[in-house]
Amino acid sequence: MLRICRLASTQGNIRQTAPRLALFVKLPPPKLDRLAKRPYARRVFRPCIDLHEGRVKQIVGSSIDDARPGALRTNFVSEKPPAWYAELYRRDNLRGGHVIKLGQGNDDAAREALAAWPGGLQIGGGVTANNAAEWIDAGASHVIVTSWLFRDGKFDEDRLKQLGQAVGQARLVLDLSCRRRGDEHFVVTDRWQTFTELRVNADTLGSLAKRCDEFLIHGVDVEGLGQGIDETLVRLIARHLPIPATYAGGARSMDDLRQVTELGQGRVNLTIGSALDIFGGDGVRYEEAVSFNREQADN
Repeated sequence: MLRICRLASTQGNIRQTAPRLALFVKLPPPKLDRLAKRPYARRVFRPCIDLHEGRVKQIVGSSIDDARPGALRTNFVSEKPPAWYAELYRRDNLRGGHVIKLGQGNDDAAREALAAWPGGLQIGGGVTANNAAEWIDAGASHVIVTSWLFRDGKFDEDRLKQLGQAVGQARLVLDLSCRRRGDEHFVVTDRWQTFTELRVNADTLGSLAKRCDEFLIHGVDVEGLGQGIDETLVRLIARHLPIPATYAGGARSMDDLRQVTELGQGRVNLTIGSALDIFGGDGVRYEEAVSFNREQADN
């Protein structure tokens, strides 16, 4: 479309205008890698779809133990399919939520959720450099990776490089979910069962932030308990985080959402699981959390 517009300039007290041709060309939509890196940074509440044995569930994170399967504590098993949740989040534009595959037998359910909202959800669980691009092709906006990045408890820089080559930094979320050991937090892998040597501290966050788009950090010690967030961990993340992150674990009320908003200084989002009414909880109404996001966007 060709249009004539006028370019105004001011010299002294005289305002001059001159005709100028401007060519407006309709460009194709940008590829996801070239979109604004923080399209949902101000949305503090982020949703989740946790998958176990092909179904949407809420599980107490610290109870996962392959050696003692009977110890698993499940707070909620949904009768609704994964796509129902994805479509709900899509309706309310809750970008940045994560689909987590807890163990085997969840690939079909994960693909169902991603297909319901292409480009709206992140995917984690069993992601490697070999399959990361496949999950992007299936509709994930980002892949979330933890366990594959470690060998014998040590962080593998070469594997991180491979992931970057496979999908690009702009599509990569590093999962630094952690548990306390003494006064420090250590990253745990293998569905939060295995301690690594990697501490969650200023050096780790600063170094890895240069290699990914976001962090996902579960406070595993409080995950699924609904007894409040790990405030020490949230403060640590907020203090040393140069890029956005999503914290999950222990949220029980809207007060936790407000607290993370304050402590996180605009960089830390919160996932609410078992306390949410759509997961059988009575601590937080889903619609109230969505309204909170809208209020944040208007501020």
